[in-house]
Amino acid sequence: MRRVVPLFVVAVVVAGCGSTKTVTVTTTETVTSTVTQTTAQKTAVRIYFLRDGKVAPVGREVLSTKPDALIEAFLQGPTDQERRAGFTIAGGQGGANVAPVVYTLSQFAPTKPVDYLGRSYTRADFEDATAAILVESPLPFQAVTAPLRVTGTANTFEATFEYELTDPDGTVLSHDFVTATSGSGTRGTFDFTIPFEAPNGLGNLVVFERSAADGSKTHVVEIPLTLAR
Repeated sequence: MRRVVPLFVVAVVVAGCGSTKTVTVTTTETVTSTVTQTTAQKTAVRIYFLRDGKVAPVGREVLSTKPDALIEAFLQGPTDQERRAGFTIAGGQGGANVAPVVYTLSQFAPTKPVDYLGRSYTRADFEDATAAILVESPLPFQAVTAPLRVTGTANTFEATFEYELTDPDGTVLSHDFVTATSGSGTRGTFDFTIPFEAPNGLGNLVVFERSAADGSKTHVVEIPLTLAR
């Protein structure tokens, strides 16, 4: 920014004859200032809580992805909306919270170990606390457009499961079978897309496994979404 100081008048005593004259002095001063604006950049991350006793992710935006910052975001707990959907957090940082914290800390390198409370853990240490079908994208309450990309991990019989995408009225917009990279005791990954046409509004992505005994839905996970054209 440039600022010009206006002219001003000063009285100057001129030597000789003992007289005083008024002299107009024009001063132009250019002042340059630099305004620095710093905009904090936030990063979208997953924070894992518990849902029906299994780890389950929600979305957050954080200023830092360092472990302490991620744990701080975890300790803030689920939002009211998330709590109504069944997401919970246990008191303190230990005990039941170890699995969701380890998942949160390992999200950028899921197969590598992380240190927490003086011990080293991997996600494989918490298979019992991991849903048979763990959807990691899309995240609950996210606004999505077609085609919807779905990613995550699964440990189901013969690596197969099913999905349904429903509209605000519960009508099934899309249904199909999915095969993960492995299953039947070994957790694999999946990545598929769902084409759909629906009016704007709330919907649900439902993933589940069929019971070999009676064909009923088992290991059901519902992800509430906002469907957009």
